Amino acid sequence: MSGRIEVRHLRYFQAVAEELHFGRAARRLGISQPPLSTQIRQLESEIGVQLFERTKRRVSLTEGGRALLAESRRLLGEFDGIGESVRRAASGESGSLTVAFTASVMFETLPSIIRRFRERFPRVYVELREIGTGAQLVSLRTGELDIGFVRQPPPDHQLQFETVMTEPLVLALSRTNALTKRRVVTLRDAANEDWVLPPYDHTPGFHSQVMALCHDAGINPRIVQVSREIYTTVSLVDAGIGVTIIPATMTAMGTATTMGWKGVRYYPIRSKLAVTRIAAAWRRDNVNPTLAGFMDIARSVVASVPRKRH
Repeated sequence: MSGRIEVRHLRYFQAVAEELHFGRAARRLGISQPPLSTQIRQLESEIGVQLFERTKRRVSLTEGGRALLAESRRLLGEFDGIGESVRRAASGESGSLTVAFTASVMFETLPSIIRRFRERFPRVYVELREIGTGAQLVSLRTGELDIGFVRQPPPDHQLQFETVMTEPLVLALSRTNALTKRRVVTLRDAANEDWVLPPYDHTPGFHSQVMALCHDAGINPRIVQVSREIYTTVSLVDAGIGVTIIPATMTAMGTATTMGWKGVRYYPIRSKLAVTRIAAAWRRDNVNPTLAGFMDIARSVVASVPRKRH
């Protein structure tokens, strides 16, 4: 046996083995009978075994032919399965997708996107990672992540951004803070307060936005505590360590109660700068075919979410 058996040989053999008639097998394959007979003889020569008993009245399988029929069905099934897997991967219907998000991004919307995507593309493995905006931007550039949901991202020539949501920012104070005794509290009122803020490297765009808001209000924030996680930040405010600025999402969905932040009070910030942007981000040269399907679903889900007034 020289090892030159090709897939077409097996397909031709299987057609004859199942029809037990060269004429019917040729019509099934869409070829004429003489080339089919030639292919079967070549296959028998390659294997070194007679596969069919041929008489003028009938064609039947030999023991070797029956063994090859079982094996060819298995092999062709696996081969066809490979082709189908490749087609699904190429069309984005299978494969994998790595999705990252920050702790404060889309508490309600992101789960809906993931759930609908998994329903539409059950063969795609979705890996979720909770990562700060700064680390996401680095991992997106290196290709470690396929897509991220980031807050207030700075411009980046390597990455594509698409805004999926905007929301207002609010000033957060401990209920023990003397300012809460006032009927109205403005951002300027917090000029002499201690502040708890995230570090620049963790969320560069949001940090810059908060600093710009403070400077616009005439405040040079006295930062006494740096916190990388928004849950920790609000907990520190609850403990009276300082004040902070957070996205309104943190107050609008019962988060304060479920996290035990009953001692925090929230005040709107009257400024055009007090609106934060949430964007989907991916490398401009990302060729993962599942990405397009994910973004189509993300846009659909975001469009269906009613706008809330904070």
